[in-house]
Amino acid sequence: MQQARKNAGRWIWRIGAVLVLSAIAVWAWQQPFAVVARESWVLARMPAPAAILVPVQGIKPRQIADTFGAPRGRDRKHHGVDIFAKRGTPVVAATAGVVAAVRDSGLGGRQVWVIGPAGQRHYYAHLQGWAPGLAYGRVVQAGDVLGFVGDSGNARGTPPHLHYGIYAGDGPFDPLPLMHAAQARKR
Repeated sequence: MQQARKNAGRWIWRIGAVLVLSAIAVWAWQQPFAVVARESWVLARMPAPAAILVPVQGIKPRQIADTFGAPRGRDRKHHGVDIFAKRGTPVVAATAGVVAAVRDSGLGGRQVWVIGPAGQRHYYAHLQGWAPGLAYGRVVQAGDVLGFVGDSGNARGTPPHLHYGIYAGDGPFDPLPLMHAAQARKR
């Protein structure tokens, strides 16, 4: 009988601990500091977009040459499209997402990575600069300014442009058809 009471007491403590930990988890999930985790969770469960914004203000899809897959040197291919515009033209988020990186390095120079719907990674490169306050973890909506057209990285000295690419689980794919789809929906 005494052993049964001990066992029952242990189970009551375990159940109580689980309830308290669950309540703490629910509270924490609702706090402002968890917004990135919440938004990332929502975005990961969304389907991949069938249409996206052109990520350079004032540019129409018909103004963009489809250079996806074109050779770049002897050992690589172009994994995006180059969108030419005046230096300093705003670069906007093509989809909703969470900023995964804001950095100045490598071929892309000043760049921003955004994790969007279905976990796709959106790459904005060769920027002149970033939008004020843009930082890792910021939640963005389609159309929010991320930076400005430039020629940083290996594009230094070329006409100002944005290199924009999308990477899914199976690698990069051509974003231009998604821009055309968005334009067709406007008509």
